[in-house]
Amino acid sequence: MHNFDEHINRLGTNSHKYDNQKQLYGLSPQEALPMWTADMDFRAPKCVVETLNDLSTNGIFGYYGGQESYNNAVKEWYQMRHGWSFRSSSISVVHGLCAGIAIALRAFSEESDGVIIFTPVYHSFRNIVKQNKRQLIEQPMYIKNNEYHIDFEQLELNMTGNERIMLFCSPHNPGGKVWSYHELNKVAKFCEKHDLILIADEIHNDLVYKQKKHIMFPIATPKIKHRLVVLVSSTKTFNIAGGLMGNVIIEDLTLQKKFKQAHKAIGTMPNLFGMKIAESVYSHGHGWLNDLLDYLEKNLLLFDEGISKIQGAKSMKLSATYLAWVNFSDTGLSEKEIIYRVHKTAGIAASIGSTFGKGGETFMRFNLACPRANILSAVSKLQHAFNKSSTNSRS
Repeated sequence: MHNFDEHINRLGTNSHKYDNQKQLYGLSPQEALPMWTADMDFRAPKCVVETLNDLSTNGIFGYYGGQESYNNAVKEWYQMRHGWSFRSSSISVVHGLCAGIAIALRAFSEESDGVIIFTPVYHSFRNIVKQNKRQLIEQPMYIKNNEYHIDFEQLELNMTGNERIMLFCSPHNPGGKVWSYHELNKVAKFCEKHDLILIADEIHNDLVYKQKKHIMFPIATPKIKHRLVVLVSSTKTFNIAGGLMGNVIIEDLTLQKKFKQAHKAIGTMPNLFGMKIAESVYSHGHGWLNDLLDYLEKNLLLFDEGISKIQGAKSMKLSATYLAWVNFSDTGLSEKEIIYRVHKTAGIAASIGSTFGKGGETFMRFNLACPRANILSAVSKLQHAFNKSSTNSRS
């Protein structure tokens, strides 16, 4: 079994998580626990290192070509783990899924067209929509039984006819929800009724815990493939985001043609290193992933138990991802004070809830993909920061 308890010094390694933390949060990574951006403090699977060693030994780092073996590895992975089959021609490789979203916006909409997102949600959704000069439509979700739900009735009332795209996160980040078959079909029917292209970001599809099973949109709603764009990647699953690659899978030939035209406009040559390591994990990463999920689930249970002992704090039910979403609303503290206690008093660099859009103002997101010693330390620091004797108010 992989040693996920190993502490690895990432300072000075050009790590966004560590080497940009002070600039972004004002917190030194030598002193504050980095629990913000979604990458793991675990070594990637052995097959990744072996693949990079083989490339290094060869000593030639030219343009990537011969994508057939990569395509086959992707197809075999999704057939084996999700029961989803598709043609190789359906796969477009992009430089990360954020780039894939941006290309899809340009392929299927015009400037000022409306793009619906359900908030709180992965913060890059909002940024990409705005930077591409589309109209951002934020539809806040509501909480019931400690998980998010979509208010379709309110969304229906808010529709203007200018909407062209729904950008959907499945499993949900930051809420960690695995959407049910019924919920996915309601999303699909809404898109069908309003003639919307559905862009499904399913990057966390393999990071799902035992009590739930992720359902890919094409499996749940095969009748809407003519308006469905699915985004998946190995990067979150295997901690290889530095390879900067992702897959946009479109089974409908008309949509596929439009996307590929938009893709060609910005260049389509994949990254050699990213493609080779991604192929290696799709082919040989099953055992590592199974061990990872066991380890993460224990981290989650430990973290949630600790949060439950903080009066007024509550972790949302996490069925997928390694990102705990904690609601501090019942502490009665302002957003400013919540952030101060987490960042300054506890010394934990956690993601600020309001950056995920409407409805996130009293939340903080914590990355649990770290050695268990860090989880224990974080729990202790948070309990101290929010106990009744903490008087360093910044409301």
